[in-house]
Amino acid sequence: MAKPSNEEIVRRYLAAHAAHDYDAVGALRDPDWTVEWPQSGERVRGGANDRAIMDNWPGGLPSDLSVRVVGSEDQWVATPFNTIHRVVGSGDFWFADGTSVYPDGSTWFLSALMQLREGKVYRETWYFAPPFDAPAWRAAWVERMS
Repeated sequence: MAKPSNEEIVRRYLAAHAAHDYDAVGALRDPDWTVEWPQSGERVRGGANDRAIMDNWPGGLPSDLSVRVVGSEDQWVATPFNTIHRVVGSGDFWFADGTSVYPDGSTWFLSALMQLREGKVYRETWYFAPPFDAPAWRAAWVERMS
């Protein structure tokens, strides 16, 4: 069996999150794994701490949200509440972006930067941002995206 590419590892990792399969998530992580959430100023060190966060999620993890399938071969669903629109990168550095639906029904944008080491997810940084209305003053110089 051929060794998976780093892109395949990243996609498997995100898909394991989709299924809340934390054993698979853990198997795809480097032993020295960390994730950072700059907006809240937090760093999670080690899979056991991440698993404890998931196991203690207020109200439980979302499980009754429907999965939306988007696009073509290069676009795929990451989770029932996260939809990844793009995964790009090369070597050990990868980027994913998409949207996340929160339990209150709001949809936010997400971006993830991932670094791999020896075929395992080593470092992650995630950003989350709510949408906002574009200011009218710059309408003459931009085009609207859907």
